Amino acid sequence: MTEQVEANGTSISFKRSGNGPPLLLLHGAEADHSMFDAFGQLLSDDFTVIAYDQRDSAGTQNPPTPYGFEELADDLAALIAALGFERAHVFGTSFGGAIAQVAAIRHPARIDHLVLSSTFRIGVSVASLNPDGFPRFAELRGRLPETLLAFAEYFFTPSYIAAHPEALAIFTDNRRDAGQRERRGAVLAQPIEVSLSDIKAPTLVLAGSEDRLISPAHTLSLAREIAGAHTALISGVGHVGTIQDPAAVAAEVTAFLQNKKPERFVEENDHGG
Repeated sequence: MTEQVEANGTSISFKRSGNGPPLLLLHGAEADHSMFDAFGQLLSDDFTVIAYDQRDSAGTQNPPTPYGFEELADDLAALIAALGFERAHVFGTSFGGAIAQVAAIRHPARIDHLVLSSTFRIGVSVASLNPDGFPRFAELRGRLPETLLAFAEYFFTPSYIAAHPEALAIFTDNRRDAGQRERRGAVLAQPIEVSLSDIKAPTLVLAGSEDRLISPAHTLSLAREIAGAHTALISGVGHVGTIQDPAAVAAEVTAFLQNKKPERFVEENDHGG
């Protein structure tokens, strides 16, 4: 069951579960809060999990005006306050991870621990990260749903798609209208300059070893710019690890937030190349 709260001029829809320190989950560009249904459940024994819909996503209602990563980061900080929390842990994946980076810089007092998952360095052209793959990715995206299978392979491994065809609903159930898609798409094109060295929150950067959309090496390289950051690489997982292997991602996140070290944890300052 979703709830609604007013924050930063936006009516934000969210799902709350569990008990413990607050942990907010930020979804990817193509998704909404439901991508965290299984993942959030695994975290709910230890945390109060808040999975929310960003602007122009699912149940959230926002003015039909342009916005950028700064406004999305301000939404996150305002949501934390509106829910009655002084600060919260933040997990952001892909597009959500970019929002989380900006929020940690603009609103450091609101961010407790930070987890950046399968994401890209804010301020870097996403197309430049995968110059061979992104033109093809954009072509496939523009021809959905006929290109669904090939498009999905940027997010999931082929073996996972074959075993779990229902996972493709994350793309087919997207109900954004043309205006919503245009506004979200425009965010990536807006220039933004930040210094990740300004992030002071304890940070974990994690990636899936089989990510075809954003290379694991790029994601893990963010840790070099953040003092004391840890990294973790999850074997056999593609871009959407919270769906493909939610238990593995949840184990890494829980261990980090509770200051424990799982077997697959990569040592601090060993940032995977």
